[in-house]
Amino acid sequence: MAHPRMYSDDDLGLAELREICLALPEAIEKESHGRPTFRTKKIFAVFGGMTKGSGSLNYPCSVIVKMPEAGIRVVESDPRFYTPAYYGPWGWVGLDFTAEPLDWELVRDLVTDSWRETAPPRLVARFDEANADQADSD
Repeated sequence: MAHPRMYSDDDLGLAELREICLALPEAIEKESHGRPTFRTKKIFAVFGGMTKGSGSLNYPCSVIVKMPEAGIRVVESDPRFYTPAYYGPWGWVGLDFTAEPLDWELVRDLVTDSWRETAPPRLVARFDEANADQADSD
């Protein structure tokens, strides 16, 4: 059974998130479980999410990303972040786009770090090489 679509193309932050995600090497967008997901071989970002439990909350305009454990500890006390249902136990966090202040450089950094956590090593190496070359020319 197909999941119903849980977003609209004009949702807050989706256009900006698409631009950030699809600029990464070999990234594609694919709808899964009614939400836009961004992936190479594995998912590295999901638009929209919710928390799990009796007091579950819906965050339709947010991004879910994979983070290293140290990063999770840093954002635990930041009210802009939440622990997403299903993804949370495996090192993923959600950033609510409606929380203030929304910092697109932070979103870019989180998405890029998540991409690094999930992308094949050859893509990460190619990305690092291209960025090192660009930094040298600046």
